[in-house]
Amino acid sequence: MDGQAKIVIRGLRVWYQKKEAIQGLDLSIPAHSITALFGPAGSGITTLLRSLNRLFDLTPGVRVEGEILLDGKNIYHPDTDISALRRRLGMVFDVPAPLPMSIFENVVYGLRLTGMKRKSDLTQAAEEALVMAALWDDVKDRLSLSASSLSGGQQQRLCIARVLALKPEVILLDRPCSGLDPISTAKIEDSLFRLKEHLTVIIAPHTVQQAGRISDKAVFMLMGRLVEEGPTRDIFTNPKDQRTSDYLSGRFG
Repeated sequence: MDGQAKIVIRGLRVWYQKKEAIQGLDLSIPAHSITALFGPAGSGITTLLRSLNRLFDLTPGVRVEGEILLDGKNIYHPDTDISALRRRLGMVFDVPAPLPMSIFENVVYGLRLTGMKRKSDLTQAAEEALVMAALWDDVKDRLSLSASSLSGGQQQRLCIARVLALKPEVILLDRPCSGLDPISTAKIEDSLFRLKEHLTVIIAPHTVQQAGRISDKAVFMLMGRLVEEGPTRDIFTNPKDQRTSDYLSGRFG
């Protein structure tokens, strides 16, 4: 196994009822880097992200086979603590979903669930998370206001901060900029560059261009299969598979 790998996936297969959404995937995710998963609709990318923190556990009709090793340990082992796993692998979805409470309480919501009660600890954790999500300067003087008062881009960064407050080792982002304006998108991308110093980032970008801008490693998937992976620069400038080249050049997808 690659000594720098944070996650190693071996023989992953995922079914929705009888439909096989991921077909025998083998993939290594390097630590402290940004890995972009890209491909047309139906490629299995969202399925892969949800498999990484076991969001399918309570979904009827979904079956998962294979191994996903986090620091060498299979997250699908029967003894896995699911709550602890989801703190280690935080997830941010495509549509911002702030809770109906203040900005501050949104950020510390997960921490309160873990039993943190001291106000000074919560305040420090909230500031750290908001700084890492590039939102602190926007909201530091209005933490008591409702999260619904924020713009769409700010709400998405708030959702990122809520995940970061739990100090995850990996953050999973499923098209986090899909509904955002270019300025908000740029701020989130800037925060992701800083985050990889502290954790591992896996993102399904909303455009091929975003994958090219922000990632260290690129993974092209098609119809549930891995087509090509490698350093982003290599994938984008000299793809080895014709299907990768065709997709990047806009011939399909």
